[in-house]
Amino acid sequence: MDGLVRAWIDGWVVSRGAAPPVREPWGYTVDVGQVEQVTRHVFDALNDAVDEADVRKVASAVTGAGVWLKVFTEPERVGPWLGDGWRLDATGYLMSTRLDPTSAPPPAAPTGYRTRTWSRGGVIQTLIAAPDGALAARGQIALPGRTAVLDRIETAPAHRRKGLGSLVVRTLEHAAANQGAEEAVLGGTPEGRALYEALGWRVEAPLTSAKFTGTGG
Repeated sequence: MDGLVRAWIDGWVVSRGAAPPVREPWGYTVDVGQVEQVTRHVFDALNDAVDEADVRKVASAVTGAGVWLKVFTEPERVGPWLGDGWRLDATGYLMSTRLDPTSAPPPAAPTGYRTRTWSRGGVIQTLIAAPDGALAARGQIALPGRTAVLDRIETAPAHRRKGLGSLVVRTLEHAAANQGAEEAVLGGTPEGRALYEALGWRVEAPLTSAKFTGTGG
């Protein structure tokens, strides 16, 4: 499943403007360049194939705050492998779906809402504006190759339960398929899982995130 992980990383770095990934024996290192996330180490094994020794080795070598680990298995497994200074973040999910260029276009936004979609630097973005012009929902999808990477799907609290999140996802899927993407992958939150599954996405593995905050942190 290295191909799926690599596709997710390749799209994520395009979407977020991060450095190209560096191949490691156990996965990939990505420099992000932010205070809260300087670097991330992403392991390329999924589920039971995740190697405890690899995770322990990489985690023990980290000494600087703001370094993250991304491990595709349950946090209950990963937690005991980490030393002092590591903090587990919320569990997410690596998910994927096939894209169909012959699928019907997404429906129009609800009455009063406005949708705009544009592409820049290999990333397609969709905005849904509320009747008063405020942000109602948005999202983006990166196109590094045949596998597109869905990212930063967001619906403003005041505009939830109106189908806007589904509309954003469908709009981005359709646009990516029309540009030649055959598959899409994402790293989703527990809150977003139900939305994606309702739209035909499947869970490939849990995604455990751990942040190094400093020894004793």
